[in-house]
Amino acid sequence: MKPVNQKAWLMILPVVVCVAFSAILPLMTVVNYSVQDIISPDRRVFVGTDWFKSVMRDDDLHEALVRQIVYSLSVLLVEIPLGIGLALAMPAKGWRASLVLVLVAISLLIPWNVVGTIWQIYGRTDIGLLGATLKGLGLAYDYTGNPRDAWLTVLTMDVWHWTPLVALLCYAGLRAIPDAYYQAASIDGASKFAVFRYIQLPKMRGVLMIAVLLRFMDSFMIYTEPFVLTGGGPGNSTTFLSQYLTQKAVGQFDLGPAAAFSLIYFLIILLLCFILYTWMQRVGTVSEGETAHG
Repeated sequence: MKPVNQKAWLMILPVVVCVAFSAILPLMTVVNYSVQDIISPDRRVFVGTDWFKSVMRDDDLHEALVRQIVYSLSVLLVEIPLGIGLALAMPAKGWRASLVLVLVAISLLIPWNVVGTIWQIYGRTDIGLLGATLKGLGLAYDYTGNPRDAWLTVLTMDVWHWTPLVALLCYAGLRAIPDAYYQAASIDGASKFAVFRYIQLPKMRGVLMIAVLLRFMDSFMIYTEPFVLTGGGPGNSTTFLSQYLTQKAVGQFDLGPAAAFSLIYFLIILLLCFILYTWMQRVGTVSEGETAHG
């Protein structure tokens, strides 16, 4: 048997302690709350899985889950192609490349609550550029009273805020492709689409997988921006899972059901990310096989 490397364990000990205090201990506290009915600080009753059954039968939760899935998939369908296109259009070298990188990354530096405030003003029909422009064109637009307009405004806000992240990841993937691939494609007389299909897209598969998983997880946990922009309304049209959880935990102070829903929420994210990751791996394997066969 190989001797245990004590120095290596000492090196990772601070990381283990940080993870324990930031993730494991809070998670165990949530698990503890999810199986108890907290009547008072000194009085608690064990209820087993009752809170989980109650949450799973909640119609508001079902509606919020459907809205969340539709929203997250819409984010991916818009931001991934748009980010790839933006990365392809960005200059590769020189001062223009540096300037474009800085300009593209500006929106990523803005805090989430500030983004919500910006779009709250931007969409107003009296002083906002977007709202006033649409009103001037004779288009009916009211994100505070129309559920469709509110949902589209939240989606547009997210696209504006986070598409640059996808673009920067794809840009890094494109810059990592050796010039020899492009030279070989030029000799073979390959078209731009063929270069994209058989060289750039396969070589970006790793960064695209990171971009898809990051954007899916972030959009599935979105809270601050729609809360500041619409408050979850009108009605419940922009009330996503995170806001539903906050209302139950903070607004209603139902700690037991909120803890049970937190665990369900966590498992849903893990399951969907696993499904998405497995699907992307399978698609990437098939794509590589077709490229090699071609």
